[in-house]
Amino acid sequence: MASEVFFTDFRMVNGRSITEKLQALIKAAGIEKIDMKNKFVAIKIHFGEAGNMGFLRPNFAKAVADVVKEMGGKPFLTDCSTLYVGKRKNALEHLEIAYENGFSPFSTGCHILMADGLKGTDEAFVPVKNGEVVKEAKLGRAIVDADIVISLNHFKGHATAGFGGALKNLGMGCGSKAGKMEQHCSGKPAVKQEKCVGCKKCSLECAHSAISFTDRKASIDHSKCVGCGRCLGECNFDAIYNPNYEASVDLNKKIAEYAQAVCQDKPTFHINIANNITPLCDCRKLTDSAIIPDVGMFASFDPVAIDVAAADACNKMPIIDNSLLGDHDHKHCGCDHFSNANPNTDWTACTNHAEKIGLGCTEYNLIELKL
Repeated sequence: MASEVFFTDFRMVNGRSITEKLQALIKAAGIEKIDMKNKFVAIKIHFGEAGNMGFLRPNFAKAVADVVKEMGGKPFLTDCSTLYVGKRKNALEHLEIAYENGFSPFSTGCHILMADGLKGTDEAFVPVKNGEVVKEAKLGRAIVDADIVISLNHFKGHATAGFGGALKNLGMGCGSKAGKMEQHCSGKPAVKQEKCVGCKKCSLECAHSAISFTDRKASIDHSKCVGCGRCLGECNFDAIYNPNYEASVDLNKKIAEYAQAVCQDKPTFHINIANNITPLCDCRKLTDSAIIPDVGMFASFDPVAIDVAAADACNKMPIIDNSLLGDHDHKHCGCDHFSNANPNTDWTACTNHAEKIGLGCTEYNLIELKL
């Protein structure tokens, strides 16, 4: 059966603010059916990287946390450590950037707790129901200990997954450092040395010292590389590429199975905010301009259906001229903006696999609300 996905736009014709509309949306979608009385409720969110301006504003987190508290729940905002160089590779720096980006108990009405501990090693091992690629997911312990999980997701592009939504935020985002390495390790980039100019930007982004230079030409040591893909995004000369075209498919399947591990034994609820839809994720220290206009807000109990619904809605939007897609004249190159923005990605590999293993349904009924 098709899953219900509820939607509202960002218009305020009825006198409600955007955050009030979000609260009305999630209540209409049935969040109040979850028994939250005295339950620990993890609100999985992305706090944004240093220098990034694309992440969700803390106002969205407060709106959701306030509803949870109305229902008697004990909400906390959470995320896990990253693999790559940046401000979120341990709990202390992660908290610092969260505060710098406006997330605090005072702005959001709830505490922030890093799910995988100080160094990204506080993890729980969770067998994956119907797992084909991953038999045992390595998840941040606080995510596993929570009674209820709500994913609050900024819906936008992603360099290796195609887009980031509920499944990406849950699957990759809830993995400990070891869990993220397990998901990334299937695809490792290589260097077209004739294109390399020796700028060394790629090596500055490598957290594992896998990139070295000989005669100003880069090379990648695959015994050290974990396949995180950061170097691909840093190269302005197309010198770094991924020779394993199945890597994106493998990664997306692992994301789906990790998301399954998060959701399989507890109530979950999912929210996609499709605004400032950039071609790359909020992990980037630099934010490119949006590729399409803002769409709206989605809510559902089904993490698969909500991602497909949000992607379909985005793909119906026109391309913004002064953007990555506008610059490359993708106006007539098919309707999938995310694949056009990040070639060699296939986001359907994630949603289809998630459906196959029983996480959700790719078919949906979109219920549009004029709030």
